Amino acid sequence: MQTPYQFRKEDAFEFAKMMRINTRPHGDELYFQYCPYCKGGQSKDRDTFSINLKTGQFKCLRSSCNARGNMISASRDFDFSLGREIDEYFKPRRQFKQLPQPDKKIIPKPEAIEYLKGRGISEEVIEKYQITVQTKNPNILVLPHFDEKGILQCVKYRKTDFDKTRDKNKEWFEQGTKPILFGMMQCESRDILTVCEGQMDQLSCATAGIKNAVSVPNGCKSFTFIPYCWDWINEFEEIVIFGDNENGHITLAEDFRQRFDMKIRIVKQESYRGCKDANELLQKFGAEAVKEAVENAEFPPVKHTRNLGEVEYIDVFKVKKVATGLTNLDRLLYGGLPFGGITLITAKPGRGKSCLASQILINAASQGFKCFAYSGELPNGLFRSWMDFQVAGPDHVFAYENIWGDTNYGISETNRKLISEWYKGKIEIYDDRALGEEDEQSYLVKIIEMEIMRNGCNVILIDNLMTAMDLEARVGDDKYERQSLFMKKLAAIARKRNVLIILVAHKRKNNFTTDANDEISGSGDIANLATLTLAYDDAQDIEEDQRRLSVAKNRLFGKTKKGGWVLNYDEKSKRIYETEKELHADFHWGQEDGFYSGEEGDLVFG
Repeated sequence: MQTPYQFRKEDAFEFAKMMRINTRPHGDELYFQYCPYCKGGQSKDRDTFSINLKTGQFKCLRSSCNARGNMISASRDFDFSLGREIDEYFKPRRQFKQLPQPDKKIIPKPEAIEYLKGRGISEEVIEKYQITVQTKNPNILVLPHFDEKGILQCVKYRKTDFDKTRDKNKEWFEQGTKPILFGMMQCESRDILTVCEGQMDQLSCATAGIKNAVSVPNGCKSFTFIPYCWDWINEFEEIVIFGDNENGHITLAEDFRQRFDMKIRIVKQESYRGCKDANELLQKFGAEAVKEAVENAEFPPVKHTRNLGEVEYIDVFKVKKVATGLTNLDRLLYGGLPFGGITLITAKPGRGKSCLASQILINAASQGFKCFAYSGELPNGLFRSWMDFQVAGPDHVFAYENIWGDTNYGISETNRKLISEWYKGKIEIYDDRALGEEDEQSYLVKIIEMEIMRNGCNVILIDNLMTAMDLEARVGDDKYERQSLFMKKLAAIARKRNVLIILVAHKRKNNFTTDANDEISGSGDIANLATLTLAYDDAQDIEEDQRRLSVAKNRLFGKTKKGGWVLNYDEKSKRIYETEKELHADFHWGQEDGFYSGEEGDLVFG
């Protein structure tokens, strides 16, 4: 079960410090001089107790003790604090005031109805949430907080604008009561939960017809409700944050993103229409504006990605160039590469497997699939330049003679701009400007998952395996172990999200087998976890500039093509093809009569 505690390696060191036991870290383990449970190991040189610095799991190796657990169990056993919220969730100590439970539904008094209707709140909502005023002072609202079981846990008091007392406190809670979210009892389902900062904002959402709306008890800086509402919040599939719009920042958003793992959308700033919060929006623009703000909430942007069309152009002629064509392959696979698994493209270095992969990506984008690419061997600019020629095709590439008298090729500036527009909304690329950052968000697998969840990408290209692994957290120093773990992560994402992952991998430099699956360099799990393996290489019976494409593994249909097909390479467009139709494929990147062949003054030279 998901809990509010996430292990930090600092907790292991703090535990050792509290227990006054000397330690030594080695790899992913923190070894203790002796076991805090059985005290064993003090007279021996070898270690008997350790905490894993990745997971927080601990163990004693002495058979007479065999203590095992995690930092939560250590916290309970040794009264070690993991923070007030965590302690209160796992071992609650606070005793809260038990409030008298109303024997019937609270009927709002006229003063409460008058004031709240002046704030745009409907009378129906006022009655639903049982809001009233104090008998002695009708200028103070009474907001009862019922939990999901209908038990009154706390009461909040709030001054209305009619209150003339000099007391500076605008709102306060009944002393000693349990802090919970306002509106829990009134939530009707467990699909989408809308969270607001204040009760007036929550009531505004309810007035707008938002069925599951709550507000935090003490504003955006206090999360005292977490230990008591954690399990209930995690019953929901998704959260929408409708905090206050303060100086271009939406309150509550970052804290909820850090604490909860479910889908979290945030109301867009433009949806506030210049207002501070939901209640002001309700009063100025009506209930429909509040409803639209919630419905149009968005996932926050993904870090470390950028649109391919924004990448600075780099001369493509300074790198090797190939392209792709897949007509016969699609026929064998009954339409193309299957979703829900990994397609592995393998070849020896320099044979053109990256070009084959990039052309698959272009075909996917032209069919309406949204794509994400990681290129570990080429800078973004060179990767983009390479693909520009494949997208343009031979009919929109011009030839020119360079200063050495050789023939080179270029694309007109006008056509390059049209291609840049074509990329938008179709292909995202890992931002190579983020390389070297230690932020955990830079881990490639995390970015891929965010691109799938937030941007709807469903075709992923990773070129290639070894460079991609360098962006992942290291687990031990064994290369094959890291390869295996990385492949398992990718396979799990492909299955869980039903996406196509295209992975480029090298063949062994020296091998003694004719099976393309066995020729792949690295862990056996690379080929084992792939749904499809494509081998793309040269052969003795074909021309130097031709390649043979074969299907070495086909887990979905079982059909393979060991002999493969001979494909040609067009240097002008960098496309790989078998037929003239494939060579001149149109990806519809230009407007009608918008293509240019490269008139003088509009040329881009290498």
